[in-house]
Amino acid sequence: MQQLTKGHLSKMVAAIGTQSDPVQYSLPLDEHLLPLNPLLGQSLQIEFAGAIRCTHCGRASKKSFNQGYCYPCFKKLARCDRCMVSPEKCHFEQGTCREPEWAQQYCMTDHIVYLANSSGVKVGITRGNQIPTRWIDQGATQALPIMRVATRYQSGLVEDVFRQHVADRTNWRAMLKGNAAAIDLSAVRDQLFEQCSVELEELVTRFGLQAIRPIDEADSIDICYPVIEFPIKVSSFNFDKNPMVEGILMGIKGQYLIFDTGVVNIRKYTAYQVNVRH
Repeated sequence: MQQLTKGHLSKMVAAIGTQSDPVQYSLPLDEHLLPLNPLLGQSLQIEFAGAIRCTHCGRASKKSFNQGYCYPCFKKLARCDRCMVSPEKCHFEQGTCREPEWAQQYCMTDHIVYLANSSGVKVGITRGNQIPTRWIDQGATQALPIMRVATRYQSGLVEDVFRQHVADRTNWRAMLKGNAAAIDLSAVRDQLFEQCSVELEELVTRFGLQAIRPIDEADSIDICYPVIEFPIKVSSFNFDKNPMVEGILMGIKGQYLIFDTGVVNIRKYTAYQVNVRH
């Protein structure tokens, strides 16, 4: 096979054109950006070269923590705290944030609460500037913003209200086996607003009308992924157990490369140094 490029992995860059066009994916490897869509239907080999380098400090590490960090950075950075996954447990709100200046930039900004359909309908949150990237990363085929919230902490409280009635996680195996049946997300939104009216009103009273705002008129968007064929059975490659990922590239969805031999979650192996051959 011919070497295409080498470098340290980062999560795939995705660009969406019209809703009928498939997402265009590229694989960042240090300073190089490898377009992936042209490689569909062809043999591709990704070999872990044995080196991991922290995405924050650049330190060599034997293991990656929290998708790309060395252990010291994992222990000291606020972006590695549990509240990044569960923002209703915000350390800044409790006065225990390890990086309050970073939190001011990252967490004290508008967030969107949304509905998405990846393996079925789910509720999620993202920063306002991460749309539609967040939806693509989750492999959603439909998405609809339903609320604009002033801070990450507040968005976590809203999500916590909604997830009493709808899932907040994606079944990644189901997502990779095919596209979920279409759902009327606007109807789900209206139902959630009705079911959660009391709890939402309490949050508005607590934080103010400008902090918790419904998005009533947004249109659902459809997202198409470049997939030749979905796998019947999903089996995962693991660079820590086998340094070689290879096969015919059959598709790309979310942050997964789909081969005829298995799938690999590129984001999981952020900071791994690899050789890519074609």
